Amino acid sequence: MQKIVPHLWYDKEAKEAAEFYTSVFPDSKITNVRTIHDTPSGDCDIVSFNLWGHSFMSISAGPLFKLNPAISFMVNFDPSKDKDAKTKMDEIWAKLMEGGKALMPLDKYPFSEHYGWVQDKYGLSWQLIFTNPDGEDRPTIIPSIMFVGDVAGKSEEASDFYLSIFKNAKRGAISRYPAGMDPDREGTVMFTDFTLEGQWFAAMDSAQKHEFAFTEALSFIVNCDTQEEIDYYWEKLSAVPESEQCGWLKDKYGVSWQIVPKDMDELMSKGTPEQIDRVTKAFLQMKKFDLAQLKKAHEGK
Repeated sequence: MQKIVPHLWYDKEAKEAAEFYTSVFPDSKITNVRTIHDTPSGDCDIVSFNLWGHSFMSISAGPLFKLNPAISFMVNFDPSKDKDAKTKMDEIWAKLMEGGKALMPLDKYPFSEHYGWVQDKYGLSWQLIFTNPDGEDRPTIIPSIMFVGDVAGKSEEASDFYLSIFKNAKRGAISRYPAGMDPDREGTVMFTDFTLEGQWFAAMDSAQKHEFAFTEALSFIVNCDTQEEIDYYWEKLSAVPESEQCGWLKDKYGVSWQIVPKDMDELMSKGTPEQIDRVTKAFLQMKKFDLAQLKKAHEGK
């Protein structure tokens, strides 16, 4: 099981968006669709899907949060692994642009001979890049976190913070803004990447004026083996008490996480409708998840 899973919040489009993404990216499929009932948002579809070897989850839970470019996904096209990488990149760009908009046009840039940043018709942002095959391999899809507004200039501090919390973690590349690139301060991070639990992430600072910031629309699920592990991540990451609900928390930089027992998927997908309803009612009352109580609810105790 993938340890950290990106989670996307939609008004009503979770299944529709997942069908679109699995049609865009190769070797992709929807793995599960279920509906939970009687939540504060009414009946909610929860969709699990796999894109090019990477697990994602989405929910239709009302118009509370909207996706924006503060967190996007880098998509690497490596010519050393696929001789048709550029053609495949152009085809995927064209599909993501249907009903979407280019934030940075597909073009040649100083950091890549072929790159583009697109926000698709569902609001999710993708950075497509023709990669340099030199150096350590990177996976095809990498979450990319952009620190803007009040947290601009803090991507190195934040990534160091995450590296200190998660195991099997290390820094990858890092490049900094030189002098003369105002409003971005010299020495702040133009790009860095790092692994958490063996999964790659990227981060960057941008002091440019942006009309967005981190929201709960894109969060990261951390699948935990034990209650002790749930307690550990909750204590280390949670910094905004009023954001604690149903396993969700917000860290000191504004990024949202969901600290979830890895058995949760089984508890919510296997069993009678009555068992699933009991588990749903139980977790809706929780802030931090109590694994023992969730199992008791499933068993009707």
